Amino acid sequence: PVARAPRTSGSVPGAVAMLAAGATQAQARAVDEMRLGVVYHNIHTDHGDLTDPKEDGPNVELEFVFKSFQPLKLIGAPRPYVMASANTQGNTSFAAIGLAWRWEFAKGWALEPTIGYAVHDGEKDIPLGLTSAQRTQFESEHQLLGSRDLFRESIAIEKEISKRFAAQLYYEHLSHGQILDHGRNQGLDEAGLKFVFRFSDDPSD
Repeated sequence: PVARAPRTSGSVPGAVAMLAAGATQAQARAVDEMRLGVVYHNIHTDHGDLTDPKEDGPNVELEFVFKSFQPLKLIGAPRPYVMASANTQGNTSFAAIGLAWRWEFAKGWALEPTIGYAVHDGEKDIPLGLTSAQRTQFESEHQLLGSRDLFRESIAIEKEISKRFAAQLYYEHLSHGQILDHGRNQGLDEAGLKFVFRFSDDPSD
């Protein structure tokens, strides 16, 4: 019998390269946008004036927005998103998933409301075992969110920079709304700027 030459040499790296290329293409088809933003953390107002919040430091946010799919057309074809928000001073950070609707109201301008579910690493309530003075100090330094699970709603105004880039001014609110839990519900309000990179051309074009 004629001996066959081994076929492993070069085939494994080639297969790995093909799988990597396929995974990249699949990701590009599934992911619409990547976003990076910075928000003012825990906005507080007093008769319309901004005041010092309980928690310091801006939050840096990373978000991926995915393509919509057939069943979501029943509710206006929102796009699913997943995001994480990290506080730069070690205060409340969170991660969220949800749905984002996008409506273009003028050439190069769009409005994007979202609704989602978030989990945070902040404080729910004042710990047990503290003295009265310690309780007062703890509450003055921490936003007491009442639940580990929160709703996240946001609204953004988007300005297209090019077919692949855009910028958003946005506001987000997190709270349990006395639905996911009961009792304390101080919530979080944040606002900032987000830069958008699209993996394909502007979906409105």
